[in-house]
Amino acid sequence: MEHRCAEYGFPIETLFVQYSPGNIQLMRCANCEAVADEYIECEFMIILIDLILHKTKSYRHLLFSVINQRRVTFEGLLWKSIFVFLLLDANRSLLLKRNAGEWGSSVSFSSIVSTFQEILVDVFVGNFMFICVFLLSMRLLLNTSIQISRCRDILLAVLVSSHFKIFLIATMVWEFPFSVIFIIDLFVLSSNMVALKVFSEPAMNRCIAACFCARAVKLLVTQISTQISLRF
Repeated sequence: MEHRCAEYGFPIETLFVQYSPGNIQLMRCANCEAVADEYIECEFMIILIDLILHKTKSYRHLLFSVINQRRVTFEGLLWKSIFVFLLLDANRSLLLKRNAGEWGSSVSFSSIVSTFQEILVDVFVGNFMFICVFLLSMRLLLNTSIQISRCRDILLAVLVSSHFKIFLIATMVWEFPFSVIFIIDLFVLSSNMVALKVFSEPAMNRCIAACFCARAVKLLVTQISTQISLRF
């Protein structure tokens, strides 16, 4: 991924010039003549707040300035993101089963094994179908090429934009209404839409359609897989 102007997404060669340690000059975009990426000098909390507020320029900063193949080990970051994503998704499935009363205080070893089997099916099969449908939707709805390098970039964008899943950890410490899990899901979905809009620059309605198709197929596959596992 190349550097982009955080304001409008124009390609740019460099974001700043460093004269000495701690002494940098932010570059201006040749197209819009604005500072290419003002977030370089911002504190992490300001960037995080803007990400939560779904500001497109904060997502451009995250995807094109912070996460850049030339500045970080891309493969290592991708695998770490996948691990954290799956771990948080497994936590979500466990919370849903606990709230549904499927895992109470007194359970047998066989029921624990069965629950973990269902969670594994939910996490791995559901997310595999989610990614496949997501990439297919991008190909059909957004007319976006899906070469290997492009797929990796899109996958990392989806994983990183799912940062709202981290709030699921709080539901394990404090008591929250059951609806909080689905509210977090909505925030994750909307964040995925913004990241997709920033990454591929299509119309927002097509981004919404692509994300909803992938999410709907994931839920459908999860339900079917759970029913099949319960029969066996």
